[in-house]
Amino acid sequence: MTHRTGAGTERTRTERTRAERTSADRTSADRTPVAVLGTGAMGAPIARSLLRAGFEVTVWNRTRQKTGALTGRGAKVAGSPAAAAARAEYLITMLTDGAAVESAMTGADGALAALAPDAVWIQMSTVGVTATLRLAELARGAVGFVDAPVSGSSGPADRGQLLVLASGDPGLRLRVQPLFDELGRRTLWFDRLGDGSRFKTVLNNWLAVLVEGMAETLSLAGALRLDPGLVLDTLAESPLGSAYATAKGRAMVERDFAPGFPLRHAGKDAALALSAADHRELELPLTEALLKRWDEAISAGHAEDDVASAVTVAGHPRP
Repeated sequence: MTHRTGAGTERTRTERTRAERTSADRTSADRTPVAVLGTGAMGAPIARSLLRAGFEVTVWNRTRQKTGALTGRGAKVAGSPAAAAARAEYLITMLTDGAAVESAMTGADGALAALAPDAVWIQMSTVGVTATLRLAELARGAVGFVDAPVSGSSGPADRGQLLVLASGDPGLRLRVQPLFDELGRRTLWFDRLGDGSRFKTVLNNWLAVLVEGMAETLSLAGALRLDPGLVLDTLAESPLGSAYATAKGRAMVERDFAPGFPLRHAGKDAALALSAADHRELELPLTEALLKRWDEAISAGHAEDDVASAVTVAGHPRP
């Protein structure tokens, strides 16, 4: 099914359940070599999903200890990005930011020079539009490049239920779709290179506003001596509710900050939204205000806690 946006960009939606995937899909994955650079909260479950699907997966991470659990599932561990990329038909980068991706691809023992010319680099890290276009330029003339950030936290990643936001050469779509089918419940394809990252920036801005809105709403409920659980139950049954926001709200009430999406990553993504807006001379006052609060929570020790920990700095008494 295709859709045409107001800007004239054609978007193709691919949406299939695991049950709908054919045996041919599985056969095509058998032992196809894939390199995954970055095995943190998102890279590790992505690697696990590919291993389950039958891909031959080689992983690399700057901190080698984070690769240990994957070896028991059949992954090979490389000592450098170049070693991981040496035999790969597909290479996935899932690293913290644009600088980390560029370093892994072009630094000493960088992966880019080790990839075969017919390999495809799938850039899944959330790095923003400017960095994405810079990375695409690095790949130009060397390997195929697909901009494909994902929406979803570590839980959906483990279940292969991410939303893949892909853009790049239309000629690469059929090649990379079997990988995306294992990683996500749905793929949105955009013709214009970088639109995957643009779309991810928009979604992340909405996520930030939802989280901060819930944090402040619960703080207000507490100040008014209302039952926050009743507030959440009412929202869940109402058109006003959001499944994501109420789930984060329950984590806030229970002070359960086990990381699904660490606050430092959420803060980084909110900053990327502000940067994208600034390039278009657009103000995002809500995002700008919440980011200042989130920086306080990060400084207070919540950097690796879930984004729900934003509640710790919401509703402070007025100075």
